[in-house]
Amino acid sequence: MRDVGYELTGLGMRVLLVDLDPQASLTKWLGVENVDLSDTVYPLALEGKSLPQPREAHGLHLIPAHISLSLAEAQISGQIGAVLTLRQALGQLRDSYDVVLIDSPPSLGQLAALGALAADHLIVPVLTQQKGLDALPGLQSALELYHRLRPDLGVALYIPTMYEGRRAHDREVLQALRANLPQVSRPVPLRGAVWLDSSSAGQPVGMFAPGSPVHRDVQELTRSVSEALKLEVTA
Repeated sequence: MRDVGYELTGLGMRVLLVDLDPQASLTKWLGVENVDLSDTVYPLALEGKSLPQPREAHGLHLIPAHISLSLAEAQISGQIGAVLTLRQALGQLRDSYDVVLIDSPPSLGQLAALGALAADHLIVPVLTQQKGLDALPGLQSALELYHRLRPDLGVALYIPTMYEGRRAHDREVLQALRANLPQVSRPVPLRGAVWLDSSSAGQPVGMFAPGSPVHRDVQELTRSVSEALKLEVTA
């Protein structure tokens, strides 16, 4: 999410990132600090307020997350229409950004629904491990529910992640994903050190290690995402 967004800014696009995960990994990995609950989507979803002013980081705009955003999980379901507030708010920003990337939590709860129903397309990462395959039935059930609420919503791309091509297990899982899912991108290789170091530095890979193998992986992924979403880059 962070790295694809950063690459898209380098291609001339105005990018907004929305972090919906209470773990706030995207926020931290961009080096954004001193975040309060009022800086997140919480006031929008639960209090009927406008989206907060985005933070700026490395040419990107970000609506950050905070650990207290987890409070929204129980509260959104108790308020009629709360799960659609983000889509309505983002619709008012269409002239301000070329693309909005929403980072949802890995669990299939109310915050994930808030993000999914705000989207025009879904991009789904899947681990190239057995637990990635094991998660697919639950994911498909959630996608069917989202589709009933938003018949126009579908998955634009599945992204195999943490791929180690030297392991037979990873190759077998990748083959199963390609056999059972449409629109599967090239796998994102497991290259832990640069990912971890760039995240600790609060910098996208393209800034932290430009021209590295990991950066080339990110560029390839960005091309796949751009094609799947039919983005019209200007550079």
